[in-house]
Amino acid sequence: MSKSIVMVCISAFAFMVSAFAGAAEDKARSDAKQVVPKAPKPGNFSKEMTIQKKYLIIPIQNGASKCNLELEVAGKKVLRCGTELAPDANSVDFWAYFTIESYKGQPAVVSAGGAPEEGFALIRQSDEIPGEDKFYTEALRPQLRFSQKVGWNNDVNGLVYHDGEWHLFFQYCPVALRHADKFWGHAVSRDLIHWEELPIALYPVTQAKGQCFSGSAVVDHHNTAGFQTGAKPPIIAVFSDFGAGVGEALAYSNDRGRTFTYYQGNPVLKHPGNDPKVIWYKYGKNNKPLNAEAQKLGGHWVMAVYDNTRGFDMNTAFYTSINLKKWTEQSHLTGYGECPELIELPVDPSASNDSAGTSGDKQNTRWVIFAADARYAVGQFDGKVFTPEHEGKHRVHYGAYFASQTFNNSPDGRCIQMAWARLNLPGMPFNQAFTFPHQLTLRKTPDGIRLFAQPVEEIAKLRTKTHSAAAGELAPGAPRKVAVSGELFEVRAEFVLGRAKAVGLDIGGNRVTHDVAVDGKVTMQVLIDRPMIEICINNGAIYITEDRGKRGAVASVSAFADGGPAKLVSMEIHELKSIWNKTK
Repeated sequence: MSKSIVMVCISAFAFMVSAFAGAAEDKARSDAKQVVPKAPKPGNFSKEMTIQKKYLIIPIQNGASKCNLELEVAGKKVLRCGTELAPDANSVDFWAYFTIESYKGQPAVVSAGGAPEEGFALIRQSDEIPGEDKFYTEALRPQLRFSQKVGWNNDVNGLVYHDGEWHLFFQYCPVALRHADKFWGHAVSRDLIHWEELPIALYPVTQAKGQCFSGSAVVDHHNTAGFQTGAKPPIIAVFSDFGAGVGEALAYSNDRGRTFTYYQGNPVLKHPGNDPKVIWYKYGKNNKPLNAEAQKLGGHWVMAVYDNTRGFDMNTAFYTSINLKKWTEQSHLTGYGECPELIELPVDPSASNDSAGTSGDKQNTRWVIFAADARYAVGQFDGKVFTPEHEGKHRVHYGAYFASQTFNNSPDGRCIQMAWARLNLPGMPFNQAFTFPHQLTLRKTPDGIRLFAQPVEEIAKLRTKTHSAAAGELAPGAPRKVAVSGELFEVRAEFVLGRAKAVGLDIGGNRVTHDVAVDGKVTMQVLIDRPMIEICINNGAIYITEDRGKRGAVASVSAFADGGPAKLVSMEIHELKSIWNKTK
């Protein structure tokens, strides 16, 4: 037998052995598959308990099959929502929680339909939230602005100042990281910087009749609705409750927003629309009161609300009331979508950086209207009808900025705005973000009256160390670099554009450029947070909210010029501390 034939035979034998072995392995794997028990089918489960602890905690797996969860206390349903219950302890992505300590000592029943049995067994009472030792330290947790501990947020709601506290309500789903059931989350601050998350303010289905969609909040100083029970005026939330007959609903609080009572006369307004913004319209010398009662009060309530009434297309509808319960339709303004906002501002005659924002001519005011996209019009409003002073819309906000609102009842005359920052934050127990609070002003410009937005001056509370760069010429390819340390910064710079095509900042690989000067200069104020960046250009003429492309620690900040020489007038880099540090 030749050598080549031997090699072929050996090769063929080896192939046969290999094939036999492979077949045996396939059979073994097949047999193994046959003996693996099937996952148990979802079922309906319930458990009884006496409320003894602070929280009811629920194991969540993102993307798990949806099941329905209910909590009944002393025979009354207090919670009903859909959730993505983890099938077992090894599948938990985060633990949702509901604060139940107000029910201590009462009998309760937790039940779930279409739930995994092992996952349901993990639902329990606790005085701690699993993983809370890591809250506020996560890699993508915002450190300069509020974020909820767990769950999904979208629109800001009910921004209002009352009794020393700034209240931030928001569209909230505590049991998922995506759009789902709509609760009103709640946080408060005494300085617009440090925030405390409070228990959920409004519950869908069990407190409201349907989902608690977006809306606003007011302080009823004159007790026009008759809800006040103590010495201090109540906070009244006005929101869309689609279970209340497609319309707008009220809930009121006499304990500084800690608990709310649903008004049994809801809906107070039925119409095809949603997202009511309610303000108090104070009469001036030339206003005609709605009626004798409004004349005594010195004003009336105005509701600006998204509306789909046939014949008006997409529009903002304006309604008036003297008691928040009965509303009269007054007018419509076409071309505006969901989450409308209506504000009055004095016109500042200068285009300079006016940090106080209250120095404008109080006798020369304008009204501003915008919706979720923040594109606005300037005009006049007589308490019933908004009349724009120009064609089309203007814009100050760009990027991931959406569904903003301003605080009602501001104590110092400032108009403070916050918005939903539409940013996905993967791997976190929470999702989405909010903007840093910023102040709105109206200023005269060569193009007409325009809206400006700047971070509130309270940002200075977070500064820990300041670096500066020497003023001087900037040549293309020769940036002015300053060594820094950290991941949280406020950078302020001023340039003379000169013959450069653009000037900018490089903050740890995040480049911010601009090419339009005002009076020959370009100013920048940039806030760098762990997951995001906010950019204020030319003293607030442009405000950009975006994902932070290059994350992590920053070793240097550079000022640069592109396409020609420019001049750096000044650059200050403030290292910032986290708002979650307990020192306030």
